[in-house]
Amino acid sequence: TGRKKFHTAPVRQAFRLRPFHVLVATGGGYAGYRKYEDYKLEQLEKRGIEVPVKLASEWEVALYKSVPTRLLSRAWGRLNQVELPTWLRKPVYSLYIWTFGVNMQEAAVEDLHHYRNLSEFFRRKLKPQARPVCGLHSVISPSDGKILNFGQVKNCEVEQVKGVTYSLESFLGPRVCPEDLHFSQAPPSNSFQQQLVTKEGNELYHCVIYLAPGDYHCFHSPTDWRVSHRRHFPGSLMSVNPGVARWIKELFCHNERVVLTGDWKHGFFSLTAVGATNVGSIRIYFDQDLHTNSPRYSKGSYNDFSFITNNNKEGIPMRKGEHLGEFNLGSTIVLIFEAPKDFKFHLEAGQKIRFGEALGSL
Repeated sequence: TGRKKFHTAPVRQAFRLRPFHVLVATGGGYAGYRKYEDYKLEQLEKRGIEVPVKLASEWEVALYKSVPTRLLSRAWGRLNQVELPTWLRKPVYSLYIWTFGVNMQEAAVEDLHHYRNLSEFFRRKLKPQARPVCGLHSVISPSDGKILNFGQVKNCEVEQVKGVTYSLESFLGPRVCPEDLHFSQAPPSNSFQQQLVTKEGNELYHCVIYLAPGDYHCFHSPTDWRVSHRRHFPGSLMSVNPGVARWIKELFCHNERVVLTGDWKHGFFSLTAVGATNVGSIRIYFDQDLHTNSPRYSKGSYNDFSFITNNNKEGIPMRKGEHLGEFNLGSTIVLIFEAPKDFKFHLEAGQKIRFGEALGSL
């Protein structure tokens, strides 16, 4: 008689699960498990133990893609824009510096209180003398990072890491309209790869550079060339660290990316900035119409933009080492270009490289 009455909802209402919540929880948990597996692989590599390639199955890729990485990346981008109180800036940035091994002595502004938010800190500029541009070699590294793979393109397949490939045509998309290109066209061919090679005796080469979160996030022009066309692929924003690149075939074809194509003195040249988790924002300085990780674009499509106009027949001229664009955290840059057969890379797979250092030359 003296007891209080409690009114409770039916059990089925209290524990009602929506499909979205199940996908987020399951996909997020699986992504965390994969991160742990990647960490173990990195430790084995550091000990010099070769790790066999084990590709993800279709259901594993589908489960990973169910994680709302585009939405999370947009939320992360907004968080990065929040201005931090002056007293909080040094502790927050110092933790990041310690975690990812950032060298602030190279920064143009070393005072951590100068950076109002995380976005400004990620996009910090370097001192001019910190990255001298190599003048002896025709192609330099466009960014800081780790060399995942390089070499000749063979059979229309490109290696993202050793033993794991992706389709050249799927990655670049259909061939760019000839009117957007300056150089003479090669004879018609059934091979997409051969269509890109415009000069007899040339070969197609590629180089993949992974930018870690602690790396300098801006990227520059790797050579003297003219950019005539931009193709934006909205897509997933899965992690692109070497462990995931070894696990998911055609990872770079799944992810959001911006493909810049044009020509240099030896023919076709392209630079592709690939997005990743928390790196939905890819900025190209001369392209104000580009908006990446935007809800208005659906995955599985692409949109083109030509820099060749009636008033500009030359496209966008870029000088070697000139500022080209930036990521908000770190990601991957893929170079695919045409060059004579005697072009040589001055690289080793897995090596660390900095912007301005030589990639290769004739």
